[in-house]
Order: sequence, then C-alpha cells, then structure tokens
Amino acid sequence: MNAALPRFLKSAYRKEPLSSFLLTIGVVDAVIGGFDDRWALFGFGLGTVGVAIALRWWLFQQRRPEPSQQPVAKHYLPYNSSRPALPMLSVSKKNPPQ
Repeated sequence: MNAALPRFLKSAYRKEPLSSFLLTIGVVDAVIGGFDDRWALFGFGLGTVGVAIALRWWLFQQRRPEPSQQPVAKHYLPYNSSRPALPMLSVSKKNPPQ
C-alpha cells in the first residue's frame, strides 16, 4: 500500500469529519448491497455517497475567504503602559547564581 494514502485519509478525516463519515458509510452500504444483490441498500449507499460529496463541496465553497479581508491581530497587552508588566530583575554582585 502506498504510504501517502493513509496520510491523505487521516488529513481528510481531520478536515471534514462529518462528510468523511457519511462517505465511508455510503461506500460500505453500496459495496454490501452490490455484492448481496440488495438493490435498496446499494441505492441507499450511492445516495449517501452523493450527499457526502455534495456536503463536502458545499462546505468547501463556504470556506473560501475573500482576499479583501485581512486577519486582525489581537493584542492582549497594551503597547504603552504606565508601568511595566513585569518587574526588572537584577542580580546581586555579592551573591551570584550558581
């Protein structure tokens, strides 16, 4: 088995867990229905695969950010404060650290 296939599958499941789950369920149903000559299960599996692909496409279309939007940086501390946030540390010359 190709080493890239498991990495691709893991990344696909992390990005879109719901559509990947539906896709897996649909493929398994379609395979079981196809081999067992149960056409209702085969059709349900193909329908589930179609819904999963449509869901993934719809989520992909919504995720595209517009180029005019720039991410806004959040600053948790003010740039100029009246007092320093942390006290200055000074090392005593009489007792140096060991």
